[in-house]
Amino acid sequence: MENVNVAELVERLGSDEDAVRKMAVFKLQNSIGDPSFADLFITDGGLTRLRYLTLHASGNTLAYSLTSFARLLDVDKGWDCVDQELVQRIVELIVTHPLVNILRGAMSILVSIVSHPSTGSRLSQADLFGFRALKPAIAIYPQFLEMLVSRLSSADHALCANALQLINSLMRDSITHDSEAEWPKFIQKLQDLGVIRAVYVLMQDSALQDLAHPLLEFQALTKVLLRKWRDILMSQEKPEHRRALKGIYLASLPEKSPGEADNDDETRRSKRHHPDRWKRLGFESESPTMEFYEVGFLGMMDLADYVRSHQDEFQKMLLEQSTKPSRQRCPIARASLAVTAILYEHFEVDKSELEDSKSYLMMESRSSLDRLFRPLLLHWTRLHVAGLQAFFRLWKATAAETEDLDKIVELVRILVESVVGGAARTKDVQDVEEELADFEYHRLRELQMELLELTYEDAWGQHLRQVREELHHEALQFVKEQRIRCLLQGVWFPLDVNSRSESGPEKSTASHQYVQLSHNRRYLHFGKFDSIGNRAPELDTLPEKTAPRQPSTKITIHGYASSGATGHTKGHGHVRSGSRTTQKEVVLLTLRPSSHSVASEWLDGLLMLLNQQPITAETTKLIDLVSNYGLKIRLLNVRFDDATFAGEAPPVPSRHGLDEDYFYDVFGGA
Repeated sequence: MENVNVAELVERLGSDEDAVRKMAVFKLQNSIGDPSFADLFITDGGLTRLRYLTLHASGNTLAYSLTSFARLLDVDKGWDCVDQELVQRIVELIVTHPLVNILRGAMSILVSIVSHPSTGSRLSQADLFGFRALKPAIAIYPQFLEMLVSRLSSADHALCANALQLINSLMRDSITHDSEAEWPKFIQKLQDLGVIRAVYVLMQDSALQDLAHPLLEFQALTKVLLRKWRDILMSQEKPEHRRALKGIYLASLPEKSPGEADNDDETRRSKRHHPDRWKRLGFESESPTMEFYEVGFLGMMDLADYVRSHQDEFQKMLLEQSTKPSRQRCPIARASLAVTAILYEHFEVDKSELEDSKSYLMMESRSSLDRLFRPLLLHWTRLHVAGLQAFFRLWKATAAETEDLDKIVELVRILVESVVGGAARTKDVQDVEEELADFEYHRLRELQMELLELTYEDAWGQHLRQVREELHHEALQFVKEQRIRCLLQGVWFPLDVNSRSESGPEKSTASHQYVQLSHNRRYLHFGKFDSIGNRAPELDTLPEKTAPRQPSTKITIHGYASSGATGHTKGHGHVRSGSRTTQKEVVLLTLRPSSHSVASEWLDGLLMLLNQQPITAETTKLIDLVSNYGLKIRLLNVRFDDATFAGEAPPVPSRHGLDEDYFYDVFGGA
């Protein structure tokens, strides 16, 4: 600032030569952002000359003048020169001028004007600030908003940022100061002009960092809008609310009883007193406005949009539901309200802008904005429709009834968290809609159980880990008993040529051997036979009695032969692990199981009989399966807040109606 002579600069701004004015205003734009310089500039009469250039200059002189004026307003100086003539000139430039450097400065000036608070101003004309300051000029240039939205598609990121900042300022001022009847019209006009789609594209752009601040503000304003709509309570006293309800009702094609078609008064009277007028549409009662309490007018907007955009589907569903018993009918209206509430919670709409701003500062320092920006929030309506259709699909797939409503709502909540919450910033909304439609019910149930375990893990921590260990031990004992019982039952094993001569020098004609564990579980009894005879238990359960195969799986049992055993047709072998130094260890028995399942049963059964760990994948999988099911059964039978019981224990369930002959506790014993 010390290198610039303010008085000389002001004098040059009033020169008759454009080149002199251009150089002066070029220097001015680099210094005017200093408040002390701005004060000297205004004191020396520079503000009037800058205003004149803003109104009448062209080319680069105009561009530098607009930038200088915008920076002057940024330091809260120069408001004395803001009037309708200036505002109209700026609006005209935005509508008619093609040069980017002029548009940037013009938009920055309007952002300051729209955002400037009128209170405390020396000007008595409050209409010079806020959105209302632009309305007279917009009346002259009605294409202003359309041109403004179109600038969001500019290849110049700085111009996109300026345009979005101005849109944000107009939205915020309208939401804050316009009446309840006015601001929704303005927001709807912007949406009709394509602002949602344009901002959505910018949020998915690779140059997100250049537009982060205005995009974050637009996202925050979207939440503000959703909150305002949610906070508007439904009321039959409001004409627009009555019209919305009536539109939904008429779209349902209500049937007329005989004689109503020729008498409009009678028709209205009949509809008014129809006992199931609103329940038929899926409301819980005949006072529908009361059911919008949680989601307000936002819920009505979502339901009305679905009915309007998918009217054929809506009418078809109502027709199908009308043929079912009342308890099996899908409650369309309540489902819609539930999906609205799910989306509202998922996107944290109640989260304040200050929290979002703090998150932005943290994320910016990590050079990662993907988690902070939520482009899908802008497509709220499409997500609501996709979520509602997923609700209908789940209701049908599970054959749900009225009492299952909360369960289906919870499944949809998990679905939204998984698909919408797991979507990358660059994922297109159409892909998300398709994934919501194709997500399989069984996958969703598995995900629900995983989330349930995580929920209880957070609540119970060490207690839940202890339960897992106990259940794993119980499962291990359960599978051990199952495997050993397979040994107790006995199994036929086919013999190959080499196995037939293992017991002596003479060639044996035996083709099979039967092996069974003794009842005291201390010995394996086995014998070789020419054929499978009747002495084998339950022979009708063996699938291939006459055509035994030679599988590759082989189990060899080593031990010490008994002195009296001949080894011709039958014998016994010890399975205990004690050593004998006086006897030579030999192969007592070779088993060739007919399948992997039989191999798993006998190999792990023998190991577990010796209190060793099982080694086959099939047994391990079975143990895990039993253990996991045990945990899930326990979780599904315990409320979440059971983890926080303090003092008084829950009441013991009554056994009223049960006799003394039957009592069974799955995990605690009889």
